[in-house]
Amino acid sequence: MSDQDNHSDSIRPLSYGDLRRVIGLITLLLIGFMLATRLQFVLILFAVTLILAMVFNPFVVMLQRHGVKRGLAVALLGLITLALLAAGFSFLLPPFLDQVQQLIQQAPELWRHVYGQADQFLKRYPFIQQIFPDQPGDLVQAAGTQVSGLATFLLRSTLSVVGGSILVALAALVLVFLLVNPQPLVASFLEVVSPRYRTQARRALLRMMEQMNAWARGVLINGVITAITTGLLLAWVGVQPAYVFGVFAFIGEFVPIVGPVVVAVPALLVAASLGVSHFFLALLAILFVQQVETNVLIPFVMGRQMDLHPVIIMFFTLAMGTLFGAVGAFLVVPAAALCKILIGEFYLHHRRHEDKRQFDAEAREIVTRRAKEGAD
Repeated sequence: MSDQDNHSDSIRPLSYGDLRRVIGLITLLLIGFMLATRLQFVLILFAVTLILAMVFNPFVVMLQRHGVKRGLAVALLGLITLALLAAGFSFLLPPFLDQVQQLIQQAPELWRHVYGQADQFLKRYPFIQQIFPDQPGDLVQAAGTQVSGLATFLLRSTLSVVGGSILVALAALVLVFLLVNPQPLVASFLEVVSPRYRTQARRALLRMMEQMNAWARGVLINGVITAITTGLLLAWVGVQPAYVFGVFAFIGEFVPIVGPVVVAVPALLVAASLGVSHFFLALLAILFVQQVETNVLIPFVMGRQMDLHPVIIMFFTLAMGTLFGAVGAFLVVPAAALCKILIGEFYLHHRRHEDKRQFDAEAREIVTRRAKEGAD
């Protein structure tokens, strides 16, 4: 009798209170979406600043443990960061800009070579012409139009970044205030949270700090190794400017899955202009680097702290790009990690006694049953 009562309670009809809570949640989501679209500048500013504060805070704490006061530690860390950035821009930026300018100047000639290589390839393998009836010139022109649009977008983004010096200055100022005295903000955050969920909020904040440090460390280490390896391999197969493509590979590390694919396109187009053999060698080089990163670097550097399904990453890439543009794409992993932590601490934590292997077994049964039904 009790089992029937429990079953009837689990399938009881939607009450007025439940409906009111659902409507309230939908209303809050709509208001949040409207605020997010209206306050893009402010949200991006504080999101980037909070992430940087989480990344830099362990270094400040390390200096404090050696007897340095927190304000002085922040000043020393700021000077070291500025010195490293200045040195990097002084040595790395000039050759990068020169090679990018050369690549832009050579673009028309590269397109003619791509057209010629595509034409020769189709003449050598006529059955491909039957699969793709369009002329190679039409394909190249269509690709050129897309790349031109991408170049225009990148140019506008670059101009926006150059003109965003005020944003950088504001972010630096907020970052200094956060690092010098973060304790009142953390205390206020915990005070606002209901005592019932304060423990979960504390754990969520600690986990977020750990994952942001793991993400930043992984992006920097993987990015440097990927950039150097990509540049050397492309130079070895004769695809130039390899230095530019290496820098692109580093930038692509900030946008998982999508970033490496997008930044590989210019290198493959240049390789295609040199011939089919160069194209496949460049493709093999890029795939080799990606496999090494996926199977060696990411597990070794990040471990399983940033274990996110590719579909989730793709969803957040599209969502953040739609909401906040190109800058939002660089915040994909932090946003996905935050949602995962919040769900884990405030919802799944109360069900931690449940056996996860049971869910894996049920999921496997559903997938295989669907597959069998499809086969039948």
